[in-house]
Amino acid sequence: MQFINQPEAENEEAWWDRFKELLDDQNDWPTQYTFKFIAPAAHLDELKDVFDEHPVRVRESSKGNYKSVTAHLRMSSSEEVIEIYEEASSIDDVIAL
Repeated sequence: MQFINQPEAENEEAWWDRFKELLDDQNDWPTQYTFKFIAPAAHLDELKDVFDEHPVRVRESSKGNYKSVTAHLRMSSSEEVIEIYEEASSIDDVIAL
């Protein structure tokens, strides 16, 4: 998985550490957190499974090849947020926005 504007050359662990710092700086836990992803249509079910039974909004691209997925979840910590992103990162060709 990649994030929009994520430098490819940056050390992955350092990037996640910095992301955690930003999450903690910008949020008061617990909070409602919005996740947004783009995935190939073939991987939609895998991506929806990341959110268990939580409702997600799915929008289809104009040609139907890609789906955007938005989920609003109550998160207790930056660690919980990162767990979602790490689980989504195991799915091929998923992009986090």
